[in-house]
Amino acid sequence: MFARQPEMKIFSGSANRELAQRICKYIGVPLGQATISSFPDGETYVRIEENIRGHDVFIIQPTCPPTNQHLMELLIMVDAARRASADRITAVIPFFGYARQDRKDQPRVPITAKLVANLLLAAGVSRVLTMDLHAQQVQGFFDIPVDHLYSLPVLMKYLRQRLTGKTVVVSPDVGGLKMASAYAQALGVNLAIVAKQRKSATEAEALYVIGEVEGCDVLLVDDLTETGGTLAAATAILKQRGALKIYAGISHTVLVDIAIPRLQKSGIEELITTNSTPVRTVEGFSIKVLCVSELLGEGMKRIHNDESVSSLFKIENGTKENGKTS
Repeated sequence: MFARQPEMKIFSGSANRELAQRICKYIGVPLGQATISSFPDGETYVRIEENIRGHDVFIIQPTCPPTNQHLMELLIMVDAARRASADRITAVIPFFGYARQDRKDQPRVPITAKLVANLLLAAGVSRVLTMDLHAQQVQGFFDIPVDHLYSLPVLMKYLRQRLTGKTVVVSPDVGGLKMASAYAQALGVNLAIVAKQRKSATEAEALYVIGEVEGCDVLLVDDLTETGGTLAAATAILKQRGALKIYAGISHTVLVDIAIPRLQKSGIEELITTNSTPVRTVEGFSIKVLCVSELLGEGMKRIHNDESVSSLFKIENGTKENGKTS
């Protein structure tokens, strides 16, 4: 006698409810009812408004600004689901905050990515589904399964239509080289690197370019932009080296106030990104937001059905698996 498969239930925090609704529409499951509010002193209150005993629960919550509030909200929702006797709880975190703090590179600093992994495990998360981590080794900080998806197949469909001239893929720093290499291989174009020096958390200086960009359109590839400093500095030096149109392909766009004037003055033709987090509009600057609901929704379906997610790494009209190259 085989055990009945638990029913799937999907809930969303307040960080990106629109994305959660799109995922539910793709999967064909209604978004679960939950009350999320705050006490007068700012404490988060959560109540799940339907029975989830013995169910396979997915909680969708990127840790976009306000980062700490949304992270705490996720932890409290997980705790509520665990105490309501959910069979399994999967945290769907399209944008995983604190992933940049993945090593102790200075005296007396924390490894906050590991701390967040411990918090999720302590709250009761059984599994994590995320996308384009800043550093892939963050998966190793978890003692539970982590399914790490990539936005490359989603962005590639649009980029192949947009990039019609001679193109070079450029990594705006050495750390993003593997991701840029995956894009270059998928597009069948050359690769270049901008070497930068970070002056502070909000300022970066481009020092020199490794590779040939003169007379070419450029695709700048990065996993995250917040202040726009890296993109603006890279664009300036690429223009000096003779680059033509410059595009930016960014997995997660979390724009703070200082980024707005930088992008407006940068000379970037278009920023192509995803709706992993809500994206601010910038007056006079072109931003193309691509939807990852089908990618995440398909990952959730396969996790629920205990199926492989590896085919989601494959790029349409190609055989290169991005999971092996980025």
